[in-house]
Amino acid sequence: MSSAFEVKASFKLGIIGGGQLARMSSYQAFRMGMQVGAVCSPSGTDPMEQVTPHIFRGDVSGYETLMELAKWADVITLENEFLDADVLARVQKDSGTPVYPSPETFRLIENKRIEKETFSDAGIPVARFMVVSGDDDLKKAGAKLGWPYVLKSSKGGYDGYGNAMVANQDEARRGFDKLGGNAGREVIAEETISFVKELAVMVARNEHGAVAYPCVETIQENHICTRVITPARVDRDLREQCERLAIKAAEAIDGKGMFGFEFFLTEEGELLLNESAPRPHNSGHYSIEACTASQFENHVRAVCGLPLAEPNMRSNAAVMINMLGIGSGDAVLSCSERPDTDNEEVHIHSYGKLQCRDGRKMGHFTVMGENPDAALERALKLESIIQIKGR
Repeated sequence: MSSAFEVKASFKLGIIGGGQLARMSSYQAFRMGMQVGAVCSPSGTDPMEQVTPHIFRGDVSGYETLMELAKWADVITLENEFLDADVLARVQKDSGTPVYPSPETFRLIENKRIEKETFSDAGIPVARFMVVSGDDDLKKAGAKLGWPYVLKSSKGGYDGYGNAMVANQDEARRGFDKLGGNAGREVIAEETISFVKELAVMVARNEHGAVAYPCVETIQENHICTRVITPARVDRDLREQCERLAIKAAEAIDGKGMFGFEFFLTEEGELLLNESAPRPHNSGHYSIEACTASQFENHVRAVCGLPLAEPNMRSNAAVMINMLGIGSGDAVLSCSERPDTDNEEVHIHSYGKLQCRDGRKMGHFTVMGENPDAALERALKLESIIQIKGR
């Protein structure tokens, strides 16, 4: 793999989306001398508005707005997957500007049904599932998958939105209706997995090859990732197996860019691929300080066709804590007392979201340490000290 590359000072990277993932990716693009533009919401309050003058306001999935970005940019990437593969393909064809991950990659994961079929066909284990279209299917799902099972909107769910755990036929009917099944939206039923841990791996891939970040352990509360522990507290062989599966998954979709893969570790010791994300991911934020190359640096490198950097750990362990909003109103980052720790080992990131809401992802902090348990203990002590609140 050649390490030689060049970046023109006039190079323009376009990002679909104006949130914190676009913002953190843009920092790395700026470091390489690139210009960055982004499609942002009409509100004028997106985090990207604060870091670049090249803003294209409008519908992030609309052809016209995306064409404006495409005419400006040399390469387009994205920060969320709630896009239409056909629209991306049309924009790429009409503008001549490449989009990564490609529309072809998107078509292989554009909804949960297709995603599971893609990975299953590639020999990657996934939870059993079936498409449900009405009352009879909901009953069949209970017989086939067992009660309770999970109903999922096939497209558009995140952080627990678009999911419903159902324990009987009446709950299944209500969940199906809530997810839009009666309005024509595709809904799948998925078996409930009895797991001991949730694991995740970030993979960067392009024509130069692929690199996997360390396998991490994620802790979810109310379907939102609240903590990420690196490395995952499982055997090294299992971590390496998870990393190999993640690279295999990226290859299965011929991915170019940065990809997040989430796994269940079952009570029987089996790894099941749960979900994928064709972008930087919450489970990779620790890498900003804890790795020699962050997920955001390799995101930029991957989509721009540059050689990938090895993401070696700088410390033995790291823990990332999501700072979820407390209350509503103007966002205020507060540290109620001096943290009882080395400043060099605690790194705070506020995403620049002007308005705070309960449970909204407002920022994160990362603690590095000698081992995962010690780093986690230190991070948990800081949770009540470092907060973002609404006033």
